[in-house]
Amino acid sequence: MDTIAGWFSFITWPVSWVIVQFHTFYGWIFGPDTGWAWGLSIVSLVVLIRICLIPLFVKQIKSTRGMQALQPKMKVIQERYKNDKQRQSEEMMKLYKETGTNPLSSCLPILAQSPFFFALYHVLSAIASGKTIGVIDEPLLASARKAHIFGAPLASKFMDSAAEVAKLGASITDVRIVTAIMIVMMSGSQFYTQRQLMTKNVDMTVKTPFMQQQKMLMYVFPVMFAVMGINFPVGVLVYWLTTNVWTMGQQMFVIHRNPTPGSAAQSGLLERMQKHLVTHGKARTRHERIIVKGVASKETKDRNDAERKFITTLSKAGLVALADGTVEKSDAAVAAEADGGTYADVAPKRQQPKRQSKSQRQTGGAQQGAAKASESVVEESDAAEKTSLEKKDEPQDTKPAQRSKASGNSRQAKPGQRKGQQRPKHPSKK
Repeated sequence: MDTIAGWFSFITWPVSWVIVQFHTFYGWIFGPDTGWAWGLSIVSLVVLIRICLIPLFVKQIKSTRGMQALQPKMKVIQERYKNDKQRQSEEMMKLYKETGTNPLSSCLPILAQSPFFFALYHVLSAIASGKTIGVIDEPLLASARKAHIFGAPLASKFMDSAAEVAKLGASITDVRIVTAIMIVMMSGSQFYTQRQLMTKNVDMTVKTPFMQQQKMLMYVFPVMFAVMGINFPVGVLVYWLTTNVWTMGQQMFVIHRNPTPGSAAQSGLLERMQKHLVTHGKARTRHERIIVKGVASKETKDRNDAERKFITTLSKAGLVALADGTVEKSDAAVAAEADGGTYADVAPKRQQPKRQSKSQRQTGGAQQGAAKASESVVEESDAAEKTSLEKKDEPQDTKPAQRSKASGNSRQAKPGQRKGQQRPKHPSKK
């Protein structure tokens, strides 16, 4: 870990400078040597970095949506070349290139944070070793070594020995309890964020390499960070726990406000919106108009089940979603109100059959059977009458042709044998 952190030592100076600036502000409030001042400085560093990474997060969302749109095509390629894995991979890469999508875009925020993460690790390791680094001079180094977060020094690790922890003025028990809780919270937040994405914002019915990749990451990342976390200083755990919580909140906001089309989150959003639209009769916010515009601008065949249900529900309430995102009353609703009534009075209603008692059902069944029997008798009499008329129209001198006794179709029945035409024996039985 120290070797990897050394590769990113070129940004340790800007990272240490940012931490010191935040420490100056929080030190004025909580005191310069407190864990609150140094801990909140690290949290503020995370917030600043994540704000700068918002454009990458937007790109990640667009790439994920693009992968969702490609799923039907990917499924066709998967089924067509299911016996040729190499050709399947080539066709997948060709599809990615043609559409400009990248299945690894979901990892962009993590990859972009890596230099800052390892730079912070390098800074905290230097503090634990009692070495100045970046803009952290001797007075700041002494202040950082005194800072404790719930009894654990900022630069202590889960795997440190009791002697190393004692040099920082703490006990090994406090350090391991605090670090263990933070590792569990860090891994749990990572797992929940990925699971939230898989269960609410994607369609798991289509089995594609992208889905398999996301499912693998859902289990790999929490385990990986749990294993690596025992070698992280407390300050790094604060950094990573903060960034996981930020990601979780950011993901929840996006899923709630702008879910992937066809996902369970979109179905829930449209159900909430249709209740508001039916109650108020119009789109109240810009966000609602954007959602209505996206649904109404699609053709009926291109809408998914949730979108079709949304349009149908509005139609039953006498509302029409327009392509500009607005919602208006239908012509039938306007005409009903002009007549002094409501759309519910003139809307076509589905007639439910009345429930019958057991005796009524039996009587009805018997009457239906008798009607069918009388119809069959009438049909038979009509057929017989038609046959007799045809016989009268035939010439009288014509006689039916007599069958030859030597014919193979008619045989003389032997004693004990059934009369009539016999089935020919199988050639093997002759």
